[in-house]
Amino acid sequence: MPAPAAERLQRDRFCRLPAADPGSPQTVTQRKTPTMNSLDRPAHGPAPVDHRAAIAVETARLVAALQDADLTTAVPSCPGWSLADLVKHTGGVQRWFSSLLHARIQKPPRSREVDLRLPERREEYPDWLTDSATVAAQAFAATDPDLPMWAWGVDQHARFWARRMLFETLLHRVDAELALGRRPTIDRPSAVDGVDEFLVNLPFATSFAPHVANLRGPDKAIRFRATDGEENWLVRLRPDGFGLDTNPGVAETADSTVHGTAADLLLLVYGRLHHDAASFARDGDDDLLSHWFANSAF
Repeated sequence: MPAPAAERLQRDRFCRLPAADPGSPQTVTQRKTPTMNSLDRPAHGPAPVDHRAAIAVETARLVAALQDADLTTAVPSCPGWSLADLVKHTGGVQRWFSSLLHARIQKPPRSREVDLRLPERREEYPDWLTDSATVAAQAFAATDPDLPMWAWGVDQHARFWARRMLFETLLHRVDAELALGRRPTIDRPSAVDGVDEFLVNLPFATSFAPHVANLRGPDKAIRFRATDGEENWLVRLRPDGFGLDTNPGVAETADSTVHGTAADLLLLVYGRLHHDAASFARDGDDDLLSHWFANSAF
């Protein structure tokens, strides 16, 4: 029977590899394009992705990875967590975000209490995670993506939470596969959208990632350039903070540049790959990159 009491959800954080792990498993980009939906076009971003449908796909991939897995297996990219912890966190985030959508919140929530309905037996966690995605789908069906809502990031609409939920689910699916010694794949459109989502929202993350406030500098610029497409992201560090240049020219210079596939860049910004990994080429100031990655975790 599910536990009826509400539980305090673990911080909706992303895990990161221990410092300096350039030898971590690599990813490949899967070029299958997910279904598009214009309602899910983000306020910032190079391409529309159907975040709501992609959440269901990524949840199913995570559940499939857990089949016959030992849920006590450690997750190296989430130090201190087991697969059971990873599943509980991922499903919990889906259920918490769904409760925010149903409430149409207009200001920061005062509590993170949510009725997880978590089973007592760990063996039932995968089915519970599948149910969590159903809870999310019901919340999406009842909520207009363009509905104005409070969000901690730049996009103050309900669609923010679907986009955020997608990358919570996708990255933790990758964590599970890495923990089980498998080679993850990431759909390229989702990878591109995920890099953008991270960089657009990072300046607003200081309330729960205080080191982000250290990301400033005397007019420095870092470029992330996709080698499997036309995308590039230029982040400008200023004395008063930093931000993503939403329309950078390819000819604009950067003090440091990282070149890699969109999938690898996604794992890079989220700390699953180190910028010294063989899958990346780098130009410019390595100290600037080290400063960025030492302070951009959340």
